[in-house]
Amino acid sequence: MALDRDHVLRSAAALLTRRSTATMDEVARAAGISRATLHRHFAGRDALVRALEALGIAECEAALDRARLDEGPVSEAVRRLVRELQSAAGLVAFLYGESQLWEGQGQNEGWECLDARIGALFRRGQREGELRIDLTPAWLTEALYGLITACAWATLDGRVAARDFPTMVAELLLGGALRNEEP
Repeated sequence: MALDRDHVLRSAAALLTRRSTATMDEVARAAGISRATLHRHFAGRDALVRALEALGIAECEAALDRARLDEGPVSEAVRRLVRELQSAAGLVAFLYGESQLWEGQGQNEGWECLDARIGALFRRGQREGELRIDLTPAWLTEALYGLITACAWATLDGRVAARDFPTMVAELLLGGALRNEEP
């Protein structure tokens, strides 16, 4: 019987999002496989985390595609983006806090592509006069990741209802980023 790699990765992501220090034994149990089987497919935690990173990047890229970032007002595109990213939010939260992904030479270029696409959305908002120009697109991108991470954790802990996730993230971000007319 072939290993369902997607099931293993999603099980690992669900567990590691809640408990980032879970052992490989715990990951194997969560996926319903033996530790030996897990190690045959992922040589260790680093290999597993790198596979989760690839999954997270792919899910975020697909969410950006579905959000149609070039259509309509930027505020609406941000709201669509947050709605589309919600299903990957737990995985993004885990990856965002996984320091090994941000150190050294092995950084995945996929993050740069995601950052560039999201940054382009914020630059468009500034160019069109919808967003403040004193907040850099890079900072707004980081703020978006941070809010997604915080809301994912709050949702997992039951402090925020899943249905409120898009509103909580998008409206807090936009509340600080939208350009206000001078009185």
